[in-house]
Amino acid sequence: MKELLEEAQRLNGNLLSWRRFLHKNAEIHTDLPITTAYVMERLEEMSYKPVEICKSGVLATISGKKPGKTILLRGDMDALPIAEETDLEFKSETGNMHACGHDFHTSMLLGAARLLKNHEDEINGTVKLMFQPAEETLTGARLMIDAGILENPKVDAAMMIHVFSGMPMPSGTVVFAGSGVISATSDWFRINIKGKGGHGAMPNTTIDPLNTAAHIHIALGEINSREIDPNDTGVVTVGAMHGGVTSNIIPDTAYLQGTIRTFNSETREFIKKRVVEISEGIGRTFRCEVDVELDKPCNAVVNDKDLMQSIFRCTLDLLGPEKAVDMEAVTGKAQRMSASEDFGFLSAKTATLMVSIAASFEKDGVVYPQHHPKVLFDEKVLPTGAAVYANAAIEWLNNHL
Repeated sequence: MKELLEEAQRLNGNLLSWRRFLHKNAEIHTDLPITTAYVMERLEEMSYKPVEICKSGVLATISGKKPGKTILLRGDMDALPIAEETDLEFKSETGNMHACGHDFHTSMLLGAARLLKNHEDEINGTVKLMFQPAEETLTGARLMIDAGILENPKVDAAMMIHVFSGMPMPSGTVVFAGSGVISATSDWFRINIKGKGGHGAMPNTTIDPLNTAAHIHIALGEINSREIDPNDTGVVTVGAMHGGVTSNIIPDTAYLQGTIRTFNSETREFIKKRVVEISEGIGRTFRCEVDVELDKPCNAVVNDKDLMQSIFRCTLDLLGPEKAVDMEAVTGKAQRMSASEDFGFLSAKTATLMVSIAASFEKDGVVYPQHHPKVLFDEKVLPTGAAVYANAAIEWLNNHL
C-alpha cells in the first residue's frame, strides 16, 4: 500500500486547509459547534454519512464489499483554554488554542477518510472513524462509548495517533512506544476548605483557610518523596490554589485543585486515600472544615501486543526503517508517559494502540512543549499521519479475515 503515502502527499493542500481552519477556530471540552459542523461537512463531501452520536462526538463508518472485522480510528478535536502567543497567520481567534495538536489529529483522520474512500473496494470489513470531543478533560471517549460507538458492529481493535513536540528524533518519525501500559491513570481532586473570615489585622478572631491550604499543599508533596516506593511511580500535582480577594481580609473559604497520575491500581488507590487523610487531618489541626472531591477518573492506555506488532509491520513497510521505530525493540522496554489519555477507556473495552509522530517545530532556537502558548507543530507530518491511519486500517483488516 505504498501508494497511500503518495496519495496522502497529494492531499497536502486539503490537510493544510483543514488544519488551519480548525486551529483558527479552536474550541474546548464538548462545546465544539464550529469544529463539529466543519468535520461533518468535510465527511459529507466525501460521501460519508456522519452522525453526531453525542454532543460534538462524530462517527463515520465505511465498509468494503467483503465482510470482516471492525477497526476504529480515533482523532480528538478539542483544544485548551490557553491564549495563543504565536505569530501564525491562522492564529486562534477564540481565546482557546490547539496547543496539544488535536487540530492535526482531526485533519489526519479526515485525510484518512478520503484515502479510505479511494480504496473502499480493498477494505475487508469495517472502519469506524471516531472524531472525539473532550479529550483534554478526559471525558469525551467515555461519552462516545456510552453512546454506542464500540457496538453495531462491535469494534475488534482501535488505534489513535498523537503528534508530539520535543521528541528527540526527526520530525515525521512514527514511534511505537511498546506493548502494555504506556500512559498513566488520572484522577483529579478538589480540596474545599472552610474557615472563618475576618479582618486581616485581627487574625486571632478568624480561622484562616489560606493557612490551611498552604500546609496541605506542602504536605501533599511528601506523598511523592516519603510514601511511595522508590521503584514505583506516582505524581501528585496541585495546579490551582484559590482564596481571598484582597490583602487585608482573611476569607471564609479556599480551595486547591490537582491531579494524581499512576501506573498501577494499588498505588493509585493508596495516593487517593492519602490525599484525603492528609487534607482532612491538617484541616482538623487548624480548625477548618475540609472536604475532598475526587473526580474524572481515567484508565491507562494499554497497547495490545499483537495489534502493535501487526500495525508496526505494515507501517514499517509503508515508511521504511528510518521513519517507523519500535522503541521497545530499540531500548528493551516499553516507553511509558506520565501524562494521561482518555483513549484508556477504549483500552478497557477492546484491543488498542497509541502511535506517536514526532512533529517538533523550532522557532528562534526554541522548541516549545505541548500545552505551551507558543508551541508550534510541523505541518509536514500531516500526510504521514493520514497515510499511517488508512494503511493501518486496510492492512490490519486484510490480515485478520
